[in-house]
Amino acid sequence: MFIKIHKSYRNAVAICDADLIGKKLEEGNFQLEIKESFFKGEELSEEKAIEIMKDFSQEDATFNLVGKKTINTALKAGIISEEGIKKIRGVPFALILM
Repeated sequence: MFIKIHKSYRNAVAICDADLIGKKLEEGNFQLEIKESFFKGEELSEEKAIEIMKDFSQEDATFNLVGKKTINTALKAGIISEEGIKKIRGVPFALILM
């Protein structure tokens, strides 16, 4: 998984599965582009990702999560629920505002 934290008045935490970087997913009127410039930062283990997700969930942050491994990690961290997960072209994603 890759994580990139975009600092602004509200931090945006972008996390995605490594194999999705650079892909563009389209389904009907929906499009999701997993841009390297937005998502590719530090590569992390599941344990480190859980720690970061929990830390940032205590702040005023948004999360952009894409990919099976990332979504499963977010579920383990307790920052999303099954109801908050959507799919495009079979790839799960979630957008969260804390």
